[in-house]
This record gives sequence, C-alpha cells and structure tokens, in this order.
Amino acid sequence: MVDPLMKHTLSVLVEDQSGALSRISGLFARRGYNIESLAVGPTEQAGISRLTMVVAGDDRILEQMTRQLLKLVNVLEVIDLTVIPAVERELMLVKVQADATSRGAVFDLVQVFRAKVVDVADTALTLEVVGDPGKLVALEQLLRPFGILEIARTGKVALQRASGVNSESLKQQLSETKVPA
Repeated sequence: MVDPLMKHTLSVLVEDQSGALSRISGLFARRGYNIESLAVGPTEQAGISRLTMVVAGDDRILEQMTRQLLKLVNVLEVIDLTVIPAVERELMLVKVQADATSRGAVFDLVQVFRAKVVDVADTALTLEVVGDPGKLVALEQLLRPFGILEIARTGKVALQRASGVNSESLKQQLSETKVPA
C-alpha cells in the first residue's frame, strides 16, 4: 500500500527576483501544506536559482501544487524528483560531547561515516557529514549516547541523475537477491 502522505522532493527553477521565495512558500502555507525541507541556491545560469523542497502529500495534491507553482510569475520549471532517478545529499554539522574517554569512539564513527572533524575543544567535537538523509539520521542516532550539543542541517539538495540509473532500485534488487547464509 502506498503512503498517502509520501514525501516528495521537488526541484524548482526560479528567476532571481525579489519575493519569489515568499510567493512559493506562501502558496504552500495558504493551502495548509508544510515545507519539511528547503534549500535555495544559484544555478549554473546567472539569474536563476534552484529550490529543492521536501513536502508531504499524495500524488493528486502534488500534481495540483505543481500546477499552482507553474502559474507563479518567477517559476520556470518544477520537477518531482521523487519518481525519477536523482542524486540527493544533505549537509549536517553536529557538535557532540567528547571528553578524553569517549573521543576515540567518536573518531571511529567519524571514519565509518566518512565525516570530518571541523572543530576540536576539550569537551566537544564538531563534525561535518555529507550524504543522503538516511546516513545523517543514522549517525545522529549513534552519536546521541555521547550527548549531542547542537545540530544544524542544510535540508536536501538534489539533481536528476544524468545516467538515469536509479541507485535506490539497484540497492533494493541486490538485497532481495542475496541468499541467506
């Protein structure tokens, strides 16, 4: 059964004009839909920005919201990356308690998750980790017992895969074909 409030990742190209972001977020707010994640930045083309949004809703709602977005004056393109192969990444900075007795264990997690230590203090470490949102959640869960002091996350950024290869589908196929030992 498909989750009726599935999370969708939308990639929205907009002209860099004053108020464009406000009109887009207002559209969702007026209809009572929450934007769970929002990342905005310039594209390869001057004067154009890409908004990557994560919103919850069924297909009908997302189709309606896409039509409404395309009616906004500064919106150039809307792509639902949820249903097509895409590369998704997020950045997280996390400050974790790490005294002399626990520092080694935190460093072990840093290596496993290919994170970076970006600040060191006597009682804390600040880590930088980039990856898909699942990776960030997994690291956060493993760091909780040490004591998380602060977290900052960018929100998801995503681009359609030029190769067209759906890596999530490949992972699922591989896990289904493994023979139990």
